[in-house]
Amino acid sequence: MRYTRLGKTELQVSVLALGTWPFGGEWGSFDEEEARGAIRHALDRGVTLFDTAQGYGFGVSERLLGAALWEHVKREQVIVATKGGLRMDGDTVVRDSSAGWLRQGVESSLRNLGTDYIDIYQLHWPDPNHAIEETAGELEEMVREGKIRHVGVSNFSPEQMDALARYGRVETDQPPYHMFRREIQADVLPYCAEHDIGVLAYGPLAHGLLSGRMREDTTFPTDDWRSKSSDFTGETFKRNLEVARGLQEYAERRGITLPQLAVAWVISHPAVHVAIVGARRASQLDSTLPAAEIELTEADRAEIDQILAGAAPVVGPSPEGM
Repeated sequence: MRYTRLGKTELQVSVLALGTWPFGGEWGSFDEEEARGAIRHALDRGVTLFDTAQGYGFGVSERLLGAALWEHVKREQVIVATKGGLRMDGDTVVRDSSAGWLRQGVESSLRNLGTDYIDIYQLHWPDPNHAIEETAGELEEMVREGKIRHVGVSNFSPEQMDALARYGRVETDQPPYHMFRREIQADVLPYCAEHDIGVLAYGPLAHGLLSGRMREDTTFPTDDWRSKSSDFTGETFKRNLEVARGLQEYAERRGITLPQLAVAWVISHPAVHVAIVGARRASQLDSTLPAAEIELTEADRAEIDQILAGAAPVVGPSPEGM
């Protein structure tokens, strides 16, 4: 495993983080013991950064992560990042970054994780319905209280990060970034590099498109968000699977797997500090964690761009589509 400084936070973290969205239930059912095994395996392989969210099962993922971590490590040995600013309104997930809900969310996350502080607390999605001054002010207050150590965002544009930064700190950003979704190269990544914001990219395997296991007849359980996504049906799905086959051939010529190529590509961008990889079981991490040691040059990225020329844009998940 390699380690890096996470932007202005000055935290030293592994370049690959374990993401625990699969443990929230939105990707279909999972075995809790296997999930705990994946967390243990990540620790054994040198992963020190673990990412979760209040919205991943609204407590389910956080509780599982906390219980598994503290069986094996001391609190100061790992960096725990979580996210808030989403809540359930009946059967609908809505954005809510009001001061009251953020504080309630932080207190809930602390209890669920079994800790008295959160290393990185991130706003999960931009919220246009509450004043950014209110949001920033509450986050700053919780930093002063020691409940939060660093403040970050997720899925924010440069303009939205700039607005928050007028009233408080923005130390990390968690954007979607993978071979089928590269628009942040034009604006988000340059902004983060200019402001020394630590970038934790999520979805490096394009939510499974780059796993090497999908086929045109692949289907998903009804409780898996991908079953409702246009990214995984019709012509978009077909085109991207064809591109994925070309990428797999490129990876095989280098003696690596497609998932390793996908993850290595994400962390090869100079503005990206960390790629977040998910796994439902320990064995799945063996196909991604070796990517920490794979180096891709600008020439490699240019060749990969040629293969990606035929790719269809991937929209990805959003709270309203869950």
